[in-house]
Amino acid sequence: MAEKPQPVRVLYCAVCTLPAEYCEFGPDFEKCKPWLIQNAPDLYPDLTKESSTKDVDKVTEQLQSTGIASTASSAPKEEAVKRLPGGKMKKKEKAEVVIEKVVRNKRKCITTVKGLDLFGVKLSDASKKLGKKFATGASVVKGPTEKEQIDVQGDISYDIVDFITETWRDVPETAIFFIEDGKKVPAA
Repeated sequence: MAEKPQPVRVLYCAVCTLPAEYCEFGPDFEKCKPWLIQNAPDLYPDLTKESSTKDVDKVTEQLQSTGIASTASSAPKEEAVKRLPGGKMKKKEKAEVVIEKVVRNKRKCITTVKGLDLFGVKLSDASKKLGKKFATGASVVKGPTEKEQIDVQGDISYDIVDFITETWRDVPETAIFFIEDGKKVPAA
């Protein structure tokens, strides 16, 4: 019987969090060099030839002063902002309500309300209240970004800001925006 292959162990740089063999392509290879000399001398033999024993002692002191652990198995600290592949930073979602009016068939409108759930509002209850208040059909649907939103039949953008701020006290008027001509405009 064939032996089951073992998983590959990857050594990650404690400075740039890339695999050690890719540090030279990272954002700042110069900062990674001391860590590589100490923890992965076999990957970059040119670096170890350049440095002497005095340099290694200095590197150890630098690593300890910056708080980077000298063990190869240490994991990087968790960051407050999540990093996406490619080094991009994921932004935290702002708590805001966005109201958009979509015209269809020249005369009929649909008003979409996005972001009420970020303020702790249950969307099914909110759609019922909006439907009763404006005497229209209102439902919770998944939007194009796979997030739930409320679709209300008709153009209710004239009165909806007051209704939202009166009904749900947690939603400030400064957090409500309209989308007009593709631009986000504050409601206040």
